[in-house]
Amino acid sequence: MPDAVVIGSGPNGLVAANLLADAGWAVEVFEAQSEPGGAVRSDRAVHPDYVTDIFSAFYPLAAASPVLSRLDLARDGLRWVHAPHVLAHPLLDGRCAVLDRDRDVTAGNLDGFAPGDGEAWMGLCHMWDRIGNDLLSSLFSPFPPLRAAGVLAWRLRAAGGLRLARSMLLPVRRFGEEEFAGQGGRLLLAGNALHADFAPEAAGSGGFGWLMSMLGQSYGFPVPAGGSSALTSALVRRLSARGAAVHCGQRVTEVVVRRGRAVGVRTAQGGAITARKAVLADVSAPALYQELVGAEHLPPRIFDDLRRFQWDFATFKVDWALDGPVPWSAQGPDSAGTVHLAEGVDELTRFAAQIAMGRIPDRPFTLVGQMTTSDTTRSPLGTESAWAYTHVPHSVKGDAGADDLTGRWDSREQEVMADRIEGHIERYAPGFRNKIISRRILAPPALHEADSNLYDGAINGGTANLHQQLVFRPVPGTGRPETPVHGLYLASASAHPGGGVHGAPGANAAHAALHATRGSAAILAALQRSLARHGRSGGNVLGPGNGDRADP
Repeated sequence: MPDAVVIGSGPNGLVAANLLADAGWAVEVFEAQSEPGGAVRSDRAVHPDYVTDIFSAFYPLAAASPVLSRLDLARDGLRWVHAPHVLAHPLLDGRCAVLDRDRDVTAGNLDGFAPGDGEAWMGLCHMWDRIGNDLLSSLFSPFPPLRAAGVLAWRLRAAGGLRLARSMLLPVRRFGEEEFAGQGGRLLLAGNALHADFAPEAAGSGGFGWLMSMLGQSYGFPVPAGGSSALTSALVRRLSARGAAVHCGQRVTEVVVRRGRAVGVRTAQGGAITARKAVLADVSAPALYQELVGAEHLPPRIFDDLRRFQWDFATFKVDWALDGPVPWSAQGPDSAGTVHLAEGVDELTRFAAQIAMGRIPDRPFTLVGQMTTSDTTRSPLGTESAWAYTHVPHSVKGDAGADDLTGRWDSREQEVMADRIEGHIERYAPGFRNKIISRRILAPPALHEADSNLYDGAINGGTANLHQQLVFRPVPGTGRPETPVHGLYLASASAHPGGGVHGAPGANAAHAALHATRGSAAILAALQRSLARHGRSGGNVLGPGNGDRADP
């Protein structure tokens, strides 16, 4: 009988399981899919000679994460590699904004857009130097991060206080306009903000765009050598070495609750697994509360709150095996791992507005991943394993283009949308389509089917906007992994601090479970000592049915 059951083997679930195993707990992980990893998996399905990351691909948050750093996954085979440039954002006139791990290179590139913009970039870098480590510590600490936030507040005051806080809350359009005279710096900030579901005019998008830009500047956008599955393999290998088991093809259908406490789970195969101490759920908040836990075990208010829960944008992705590099017109994208395609901040605003109105964008902001440029093992010499994704509305009201797309995402609509993305890339890389050997289309329903946490293709476990962060994540009044059911913890990206591969939600859930158990053990020990002093038995004071062999 395990001490803990972990539902889901995404990075958060595997991090949680590793930390519990480090503490000496017996842990079992149950995964619905046929292999572990959640949204951190790669395959050779596009072409047998090409490794393709099915979901996530670049990992700046993983490289910066103190949670993953402490796991020392290099000992279990994980190796990070980098493209020559972190990111590029070309324009049709041949100019290209470039983010490089050498800040002097980045600054020099931005000076080409407007004299003085390089110095402005250096100013943003110096701000990161002053508060970056404390900001990351605060983000990755359990909520509320009292100690880390106290240090960060002191650093903020020393670095400019209210003026700096104001900058972090600015929309990224305004942030870029205040900092840069030319388009280059503005494009880097705004494009990075749209790695989440921030529109250029959204409050807080400036801070997020700056954070992602500084992560790229400081840590790069690294990839695991050999494919994203290498990160999952390292986590599983480390976990297995500690005696824990990962059961794939075992979908959990119910969290079993007895007297207000989670005591185990049931699977679709009919299995009942008891957990002595805790159940940790690396699933979305709506799935946990609306599907896995009976309504009779939850306060009614949580269902009203979940009715207001907002997902981040739906995602449409295309993978390619190319017979050569992407033929970019501008200089810069050819050596970048990530390429952003939008003709200025105005086009980014237009794209986000179309999604807000429920219309499928006609000129979709496209994020391109050049995986062989980043990791030469991904495909044969002289070729490129590439992908691109864009966002679309969850509820489609119309097509901003001329193809009458409805959001049904049948085979016709998938092909049309993939062609639209390829046509957009052709604007910046004429001849791109001639390079395609094969392609795979992953529309929102396919992403959801491959990983149920990616609801309708939402990749961040819920919107990153301010109204669903901190104490509002996943619903108002939470912000921590504890749930209304004792011994049940939310360990997914739906919990603070949200999406991205960094392991913090899993780590926070594991620490909460360990803390609760230590507290219960201390209370039990004190009660036993009290009974002994009064001449009573010091045996099992809880009596029968205390969970030693609970049967769900």
